[in-house]
Amino acid sequence: MGDLVKLWEKPVAKEIYMLVGWHQWADAGSISSGMPQYIVEQTGARKIGEIDPDGFYLFQIPGTHHFLRPEIKLEEGYRKSLGIQKNEFFYAGDEEKGLVIFLGHEPHLFADRYAEEFFDAVEELNVKRAAAVGGVYGPMPYNKDREVSCVYSLRRMKIELANYAVKFSNYEGGATIGTYLIDKAEQRELEFLVFYAMVPAYDFGQLSTTLQQGVRVENDFKAWYDLMRRFNHMFRLGIDLSDLERQSEELLTSMEEKITELQREIPQLNVKEYIDKLNEDFTEMPFMPLDDVWERELGDLFEDMED
Repeated sequence: MGDLVKLWEKPVAKEIYMLVGWHQWADAGSISSGMPQYIVEQTGARKIGEIDPDGFYLFQIPGTHHFLRPEIKLEEGYRKSLGIQKNEFFYAGDEEKGLVIFLGHEPHLFADRYAEEFFDAVEELNVKRAAAVGGVYGPMPYNKDREVSCVYSLRRMKIELANYAVKFSNYEGGATIGTYLIDKAEQRELEFLVFYAMVPAYDFGQLSTTLQQGVRVENDFKAWYDLMRRFNHMFRLGIDLSDLERQSEELLTSMEEKITELQREIPQLNVKEYIDKLNEDFTEMPFMPLDDVWERELGDLFEDMED
């Protein structure tokens, strides 16, 4: 195992999976940073290890100012806290099944070594499959199931992954940390995949000086919910998603109110027509596994019988 990986507990579950996220560039809707942290808290996962950050991060580049620097909090001249980059492993599970949750900071330097350390830990923890998440902003309907694109490490995975209502990415351009690690996972013949969810973002800046930044979802609980439904099914986790479903519904209500407010206060934006056109052009791909369909149908049947 790599010199920078420190594990003080090794899970002994018969079947172990991993959920992976980073504070990174592809973090629209806080999918990559916020969702894994949420699952840590929901499952009561305990920290079992980390990757030492030494050497992977820059302190500054001329012109970047505070973007790369650690954040410090002072009180009357005394350091209360210093926020440094972390790469941490958490674990929740029992003797039968376990979930490792990794939450890190995308490295600035020595990506090859970072990848080696990361996959050394994956193998040491006996992870059967690791799944990373990311988010990208785009003009999609806020009230629809999120579009999810997929990349994967081993060709044989495609047949199974096609059942998860995903689009297989044909992207060309700069690599994210997730797509970079796909290549390294294939070299080791490890199962590694990345789901990227599209997060609603609307640019009205060219039409209104009061909305120069446009409208976008900062914490896309709907995307978190749609992704976790897939992982719950893929890994048979049984994580209670009722709280996340509630937050997802509240987000949709909040977005509806925001759209109505914009339509009322800045009618020249034609916001309603814009959203209607997005809905008209959008092809929704809801994830509906067979067991969910049966549960819904039986629930409807029992309701009809009671009536």
